[in-house]
Amino acid sequence: MNLDEMNEKCRQLKLKTLQMCVKAGYGHVTSAFSCSEILVALYYNLMNIDKNNPSWEERDRFVMSKNHASIMLYPVFEDLGWINQNDLNDFGQDDSLLGGHSKMSIVGVDFAGGSLGIGLGVACGMAYGNKADGKSLKTYCIIGDGECYEGSIWESAMFAGHNKLSNLVVFLDRNRLCMTAVNENILSQESLFDKWRAFGWYVDRIDGHDIAKIISAVKKSFSENVEGKPVCIICDTIKGHGVDFMEDQVFMHGWVPKGEKAEIALKQLGGAENE
Repeated sequence: MNLDEMNEKCRQLKLKTLQMCVKAGYGHVTSAFSCSEILVALYYNLMNIDKNNPSWEERDRFVMSKNHASIMLYPVFEDLGWINQNDLNDFGQDDSLLGGHSKMSIVGVDFAGGSLGIGLGVACGMAYGNKADGKSLKTYCIIGDGECYEGSIWESAMFAGHNKLSNLVVFLDRNRLCMTAVNENILSQESLFDKWRAFGWYVDRIDGHDIAKIISAVKKSFSENVEGKPVCIICDTIKGHGVDFMEDQVFMHGWVPKGEKAEIALKQLGGAENE
């Protein structure tokens, strides 16, 4: 896909995600929308996957550590043909394949999580094992900035730096919001760039809603990271990106618009008012 196609794909996937959540009446929409461009860059450009064989052993792996944002993965998987539209329609219903957090029973899922802070450790294990086996595949992981309050994140960061896991690429979704407060008002996290570099990582910082910059940053890290460090790309993002009244709002974590608000949100993403 070219850049225009990927941007359009991102809009379509956001719309499907919102439609799915509005129908179900729940879902972490704002958390998903802050990392949607990262997912599009991964699944439509960067990751080495086989669309016709999602269980291909030599595929790159993906870990959604901030797992409540997994709802954005489901429309991606439907678009790739790994699940179907009926699965999206049944999201959040009794006995549904798809829930608010991913499950290993879903084709395409490499990590099932819930508690924040555990996904990066799993990603480190994947990268470490593949490096030990001499495999060239890469492990990609998305973590949240609020998630970085967990000590397990920094234990994993230290492990990856020590073991020079250059086959591990972490995107830090820096949307600056937790559930009930601005991150910097809870515990200051800046400078995240210096913190990750101190743990032995190659670090870059970009606009996390610019697909071209996401792709360029990853490819640049592959060429510049001559010391074999793990890669952390800090992505400055906006929680709820794409729907103006949901953007950068503290108390919309886990919130789904209803009624007139839902119609407005769907329309802003290019959907019909009655969808």
